[in-house]
Amino acid sequence: MDFEAARVKMVDNQIRTTDVTSHSVLNAFLSVPREEFVPAGARALAYVDTDVEVAPGRFVMEPSPLAKLLQLAAITRNDVVLEIGCGTGYTAGLLSLLASSVVSLEVDETLAATATETLSRLGYDNVAVVTGPLEKGYAPEAPYDLIFVGGAVDHVPADILAQLREGGRLVAVIGHGNASRAKLFVKEGGAVAENSHFNTAVKPLPGFAKVAEFVF
Repeated sequence: MDFEAARVKMVDNQIRTTDVTSHSVLNAFLSVPREEFVPAGARALAYVDTDVEVAPGRFVMEPSPLAKLLQLAAITRNDVVLEIGCGTGYTAGLLSLLASSVVSLEVDETLAATATETLSRLGYDNVAVVTGPLEKGYAPEAPYDLIFVGGAVDHVPADILAQLREGGRLVAVIGHGNASRAKLFVKEGGAVAENSHFNTAVKPLPGFAKVAEFVF
């Protein structure tokens, strides 16, 4: 399979057609070999516009919503980024080309080890993969200019929002299925404002389900 040609076709047919116009985002998708971040048996699916399962319940996100979310994040080469939900490292590879440095958090140690090996082998040297509960973020390297939540969540915990730098942004998909919304959170004057941008459907991340509350 000609993966380079498939990569160009993915960008032209799946990403540009969903109103992604950021040159830096488009160039990142043209550069990062998605086939390296999926299981060997799924490489033929690497450039299909779908989520690719890499572990039970864990996926490499579908290209078109991922590109829209990265564009929404408005990443600059000066940004220090926390990615929540590293998986096998594909989004971290994209972020590495857009930002100054990336801390990529993963709860699954096997996935984290796979991501570390792949990212290192491909030369994405400004990414550090760390392990821990996704819903806690990664305070040791905070504050961050951008926090990118790599899957759908019920809510964004206060512990994570507290890790934003003043003026920092957080991008997340809130909700379930086709009714979920891409949201941009911005920290200004110590407070966090939330803006809703577009409907999208991405796979959920573990650890973010709201705890049921008793009503008396």
